Amino acid sequence: MSLFLLASFALMLPLQAQKVPNTEKKWAWLGFERPAGINPIVRPDTTSRFFCPMHGKVAQWENSETFNPAATVFNGGIALLYRAEDNIAKGIGSRTSRIGYAFSEDGIHFQHHGSPVLFPGGDEWTDFDVPGGCEDPRVCMTEDGLYVMTYTSWNHKLARLSVATSRDLVHWTKHGPIFSDAHKSQLSKGYSKSGSIVTEMKNGRQVIARIKGKYLMYWGENFVNIATSTDLIHWTPMLAPDGKLLHVMDTRKGYFDSQLVECGPPAIKTRKGIILFYNGKNRGGNDGDPRYASGAYCAGQALFSSHDPTRLLDRLDYPYFYPQDSFEKSGQYPSGTVFTEGLVPFRGKWFLFYGCADSFVGVAIYDPKKANNR
Repeated sequence: MSLFLLASFALMLPLQAQKVPNTEKKWAWLGFERPAGINPIVRPDTTSRFFCPMHGKVAQWENSETFNPAATVFNGGIALLYRAEDNIAKGIGSRTSRIGYAFSEDGIHFQHHGSPVLFPGGDEWTDFDVPGGCEDPRVCMTEDGLYVMTYTSWNHKLARLSVATSRDLVHWTKHGPIFSDAHKSQLSKGYSKSGSIVTEMKNGRQVIARIKGKYLMYWGENFVNIATSTDLIHWTPMLAPDGKLLHVMDTRKGYFDSQLVECGPPAIKTRKGIILFYNGKNRGGNDGDPRYASGAYCAGQALFSSHDPTRLLDRLDYPYFYPQDSFEKSGQYPSGTVFTEGLVPFRGKWFLFYGCADSFVGVAIYDPKKANNR
């Protein structure tokens, strides 16, 4: 076959044949492993009770599902802040979510706090949190030890990205939606989700970073936008020249992230750039990746420039983590879901915490020493 014919044939190959293997992406963190026989590490608990200010009575707040956890290093161990749903009789999206707390000395075996630490009702934010509650937290820490949680306020009408702060991870102060009313025209009438604040490693700790004097957050689920802040409470989204939200990353036809790209754990500034860990949802048919089920959530990584965080430098063509175990392909999302929201450094490794099919919490571990040998 002539060189001309070979070149012509290559141009006709389907998009998937042109994808680059993950192993060729030297910036990426590859090799997350599930500890054998451990997962799921957090399950629903029908015995948990607390007095719910929204209903004015005692509630079984985590008897239905426990999933989508944030994580942070705390008191020599790892603290999880996970989403819990009540009332198993109601359908998906119509229950109430609250944020629970669990602690582990080894990052694998967790003890529950017993009551939720963030929940709807009894405060000034009921218009935003009631009745859907507080969903899908991400947590990171400032250098002086202030914990910042981004989460979704859900009133069964409109999802809003909100923020809360704490010094001990149990007692939280809600600050409400992060975007002001002035941004409604750019935010599809206020809809916002999934905030991933940029962090960095300093003196062995993962802390919130400043870039060009400001805090930076990637956020969104249908596409990725960037917002900036000077106080971690009030945020301003970046706009394109036409006044609409700036798209720094979009879905891709034929890939595992063909339907959604949703920000995951706090992004991490590295020597090679800012790594955004995100969750991709796969479309069915020719528009998605046939390796994964229609509607499956898999985890991806993208590399942005540290000098210009709006500039997407590279991106994995294949997920680095995807549904494999039975409990990741059942529950509320039988198509399969590994939904990553917590990633923390612990004892020389990185612990990744994720939601399993919107039903349980799982953990996987990345060892940088092994990765350096690939």
